Order: sequence, then C-alpha cells, then structure tokens
Amino acid sequence: MRTALVLLGIIVWPVMACAQLQTSMVEYADRGTVLEGYLAEKTDLHEKRPGVLVIPDWMGVREPYKRIADKMAEMGYVALTADIYGKGVRPSNNQEAAAEATKYKTDRKLLRERVLAGLAELKKNPNVDPNRIAAIGYCFGGTTVLELARSGAPVLGVVSFHGGLDSLSPEDGKNIRGKLLVLHGADDPFVQPKDIAEFQEELRKGNVDWQMVYYGDAVHSFTQQKAGTDKSKGNAYNEKADKRSWEAMRQFFREIFSEEEPK
Repeated sequence: MRTALVLLGIIVWPVMACAQLQTSMVEYADRGTVLEGYLAEKTDLHEKRPGVLVIPDWMGVREPYKRIADKMAEMGYVALTADIYGKGVRPSNNQEAAAEATKYKTDRKLLRERVLAGLAELKKNPNVDPNRIAAIGYCFGGTTVLELARSGAPVLGVVSFHGGLDSLSPEDGKNIRGKLLVLHGADDPFVQPKDIAEFQEELRKGNVDWQMVYYGDAVHSFTQQKAGTDKSKGNAYNEKADKRSWEAMRQFFREIFSEEEPK
C-alpha cells in the first residue's frame, strides 16, 4: 500500500525515479579505420530492447542525426547513429560531402563493410536484443541501409527516407532477409524512373516483403529543414511528408518488433 509522510501539515509522497536519456560518443573500427558513432538509450532498461541503426545523410554524424537517435531512445529503443566516413571526417560543405559519399557509392563493398561495422557495434550493446534490429537512413544513408539489406544482414527491417535506389549488383536483392519500407518524394528529380523500376523489379525477383510510399508535392530531402522550401532546387523540406513518413516508420517498427512502443 502506498503511504505518505505527514509532516507539519505537508503531505510528502515518495518520489518516483524518472528514466534519463543516456548518450555517448562511441569508437569502433572497420579493418583498422577508427569510426565514431553516437549512442542513445534510456537508463531504466530492465530487459533487452530492439536496436535501431541510424545512418545520416552525406554530411555524416552531426546534430540532426544525433537528435534522431535521441528520439529513438525516447521511444524505448537503443539507437546508434553510425559513422561511415571515419572519426574526424566530417564534411563542411556539399562539395566535400559529395566527394566523400562518392567514394562509397562507387565502392558498395566498402560501403557495406562500414555499415556492417556499425551494426556489429550496436549488437554488442548489453541492452540490445540482437534478434530485433532495424536500420533507417536518410539520402546517402537511405542508399546505405538498402545496401545493408542487400548484404544479407540479419535485420528485421530497413527504412529509407528519400534515399537513392540504384544498385550496382541488383542480383543481391535475393539476399534481403528483412522487410523494406521506402519513403519517397513523388517529385524527387534525383531518383530516375528507371532506377525506381529496376529497384522494384529487384525486390520482386528476390521475393522481398516491401512497401514504397510516395509523398505528393515532395522532392528530395523532404525531412530536412535545412534544405529550405524551394522545390525548384530539387531538395526541399516538406512538413507534411516529414510527419507522415515518421509515422509510417513508427507503424513499421510496431509491425516488425511485434509490440507497441514502450511508454
């Protein structure tokens, strides 16, 4: 029975401890290359929780993607924003970012190795259920998580937000083991109809469980406020698409993890 202490006319109820968000920068490696990611989790986890691997856009591990990991942790998951480029390699402008991203987009084997290193680091966390892991990615990160799926990695699901869909090895679609959710701007000028058609055919041939959601009036980078609102540039923020795609991801997580979000 709950009791209260009455002292000088004041009722004092026991104070319940509140869960805190615990974050840290974590170092790990891929064949000698030091990588540095961002880990977020709650302090009151009493059982193993699903893990979520977050892959940033071509600017790398920066504040917006740390905040996404925080939001995942607040939803009850353990989240790692993974590093693809290497510790200290943080582009300062789009030109530098394009140069870094191109290294990996043209070498999908290396790209897969880097994202698999992040997956291995997440699975090592003692609070993570290694059998319940998903990966999400944005733009370049969307391309990356699709390559993670094509590698045959044992993840339950992958979510691509306005990511590139092309594949240098479309036959690898048969390796995909988890479910796919692809969230796409219907007016994205950077993803050609040919790429979409070939991507969907790859998934059909691989008997993949997939969904592709198109957001009207949305172009590339529709979740990124820093992109501005000028659609004529091909990159622009769309508030409706941003909110709807986030909700689609949450529903997808409830499906693949077979549970409601923890309160």
